[in-house]
Amino acid sequence: MNTRLTGLATVSSVFLRLALGISFLSAVADRFGLWGLYGQPNVAWGNYARYLAYTAKLTWFLPAATIPALAIIATAAEILFGLFLVLGWKTRTIALLSGVLLTTFALAMTMALGVKAPLDFSVFSAAAGALLLATSANSPFSLDELIRRNTQAESSARARSGANHHGST
Repeated sequence: MNTRLTGLATVSSVFLRLALGISFLSAVADRFGLWGLYGQPNVAWGNYARYLAYTAKLTWFLPAATIPALAIIATAAEILFGLFLVLGWKTRTIALLSGVLLTTFALAMTMALGVKAPLDFSVFSAAAGALLLATSANSPFSLDELIRRNTQAESSARARSGANHHGST
């Protein structure tokens, strides 16, 4: 592959991984009021109660008793996926799960609010990006890359050790 394209692929995959991870964490920060109170610029929820009401609106087709658990599960998933994507740990698996979560979110938004809402908030685009990231063979500047390099170094050391050991007998 062309050197420029290789560099672009590296930068793009890192950018996508960080953008998805930080976006998940930002959404969670909003629902706990860390971006400010509801009504302030760029604050969607401002507190967990408003987020819970929004979750109920999107999942109108589910029993009301399931909404709190669903909101907790979604929040936990977004925290874990966000952290793991930022760190680059198990990137392909987490990206795939993120794509599924975002696609589910986009479809729920479409059913509850119409297709314009998930399009305006780029939820389908984020889902597509996550699914594309799941197909990326490499994860530069990540824990995955560090683990891969350490594993390769250990394998090489074992191979050299085994070759030296067999050569001395």
